[in-house]
Amino acid sequence: MKNFIIDMDGVLVRENLIIPGADKFIKKLIDQKRKFLLLTNNPVYTPKDLAHRLQENGIQIRGDQIFTSALATASFLHSQRPDGKAFVLGESGLTEAIHNIGYIITDINPDYVVLGETLAYNFQMIKKAIRLLHDGNARFIATNPDSSGPSKGGIVPACGAMAALIEKASGVSPLFIGKPNALMMRTALNYLDVHSENTIMVGDRMDTDIVAGVTSGMETILVLSGVTKEEDIDKYPYLPTHIKKSVADINPKEFDD
Repeated sequence: MKNFIIDMDGVLVRENLIIPGADKFIKKLIDQKRKFLLLTNNPVYTPKDLAHRLQENGIQIRGDQIFTSALATASFLHSQRPDGKAFVLGESGLTEAIHNIGYIITDINPDYVVLGETLAYNFQMIKKAIRLLHDGNARFIATNPDSSGPSKGGIVPACGAMAALIEKASGVSPLFIGKPNALMMRTALNYLDVHSENTIMVGDRMDTDIVAGVTSGMETILVLSGVTKEEDIDKYPYLPTHIKKSVADINPKEFDD
């Protein structure tokens, strides 16, 4: 029986509205007692917050069934320098994850500058991050490389765009933890306690979801309900294993050996 790792935005929801059939797809996974995990590069919200937003849309998900780039970042920091210190630019999804591994969040001699996403970037915080990287010994970690994200009014700058600004000013390059970094995929597989050979990655982006699945040795399903159009697929040097219009067209049993 195959396990599933599933992206959220463009796959289950679009601009906080459910993609038709997403609730039925998740119900199939639950009814068939399959292991699955929602995997998102969004570090803004905690898993419980995201679960609540999905539940309001009729998708029955628990917080422990969601894994974010913030959780992957915290896991990486804990593995590298346990009980360390970090200067953090981000919302509660990131700060809570970092506090939970025993880190101190401070601007006094931090081991890391950790950049996530926020609803309002503060110039003073950005200036502080740049100086800690340029003048101090802090290392630069960013939750995800996405340069922009969707909103009701159009695209908005995301973590990758802000990381580029800080890198340009400080001269220090970040390590991105989120998709398509295989580190996040490996962390998620370990969290779900499954093997890549028996797990399918479902996503809407060729440049993050599908390449992350491919480089992690996973079968992949590209859904066309998000940013990637069918005519875009041949632009990439790798291909999804399967292509579906949306998750509504996925029958989990068809992928079992």
